[in-house]
Formats: sequence, structure tokens, C-alpha cells
Amino acid sequence: MPRGGKREGAGRPVGTGKYGETTKAVRLPVSIADEILNALANDNTFKIVQNIEPTVSEPTTAIASIFRTKSQTKCLVPLYLNPVAAGLPVTTEDYVEGNIDLNRHLVKHPEATFLVRVVGESMRDVGIHPNDLLVVDRSVEAISGKVVIAVVNGELTVKRLRKHRDKLWLMPENPDFQPIEIDENADFHIWGVVTNVIHAL
Repeated sequence: MPRGGKREGAGRPVGTGKYGETTKAVRLPVSIADEILNALANDNTFKIVQNIEPTVSEPTTAIASIFRTKSQTKCLVPLYLNPVAAGLPVTTEDYVEGNIDLNRHLVKHPEATFLVRVVGESMRDVGIHPNDLLVVDRSVEAISGKVVIAVVNGELTVKRLRKHRDKLWLMPENPDFQPIEIDENADFHIWGVVTNVIHAL
């Protein structure tokens, strides 16, 4: 009787494993396999949730990628007591008041907070530039005046939310772009509220 080979119905059903989806076997060189697996298990950076190619038809400010934050990690940075002058150099004391954990400073609700990377120029005048990272809190109420991540007809965009005379608008912060009026026919919802901008100089 022949032996070996795949048996009908054998093995774990697809989607019932640890990750809830089909998995893929990967071969790694023995010399670096442990190093790679340990790095993945102890990754203290951001976990990529979704990579999104901007699909909006105009060069508006759109979402390039979304990252999940990790609340269990800490990034302590010294906080100096003396202010720093932007004019002529001044003598400063080497006195550190304490440490700031950037996660606690920037992330108020870890389970509801994501980082998104943006593309486009429509929010330039509020300090949001291409390739910036935005801290987005999905638990914050999206009231008029807040900068939000909105989904309009299936497309993610960054705009300031405005309610005026019972009408809802998504406002750019760049005079080269037009406001977007949200009417009753639009497929629209707020994905989250922008709380901070991380901008490289």
C-alpha cells in the first residue's frame, strides 16, 4: 500500500491558526535564522497594518501607509529645564529636569492610536508635509475644527473638518486646493482625529 503524500482533510483548516489567515513557509539560512526570528519577535518599531497607494484623483493630502503603535515600548528623552533661544547662542546649564516617555506624551489611548504617513500638499499651511507621520487617535470625537483622516467614497484623505449651516466640509490648508462638500450621496466616515505631526527637519 502506498504511503506518504497529502491526505484529504488532513491538517489544520485554513484561517484557524495564530494569524487567522493563510500562512507561507519561508526558508532562512541557518546562520542568520535565529537573528531574524528574534528581531521579528522583539521588534520595538511600528507594525505595518496596511500599505495604501494613494487613489485620489487630485494631488491632495492622502495616506501612504498606516502603522500600529506599541504601548509596551518606551522612548525616554532628557527634558532640559532651561529654555533654548532661537537667536544668538546662550550659555545653558547641563541640568536635566527629568525624562519624557514619548509614547506617553504623544499617545493618550494606545489601543486606538495609529501612525499614518502622508503624501500631498493640501495641508501644507497647517504644517503637514509629504512624508510626515501623523499620530491619529480613533477614540477622539471628530468635532468641527479638528484635522481628521476621512474616508470619502472609499478614498482616505487628511483635511480639517468644518460644519457650517448644517453642511459638512473637508477643508484644505492650502489655497491651491478646493474644499470638499460632503452631501447626502457621499459614502463618508471619519477614520480618526489627528493629534500630533512628526515632521523631519
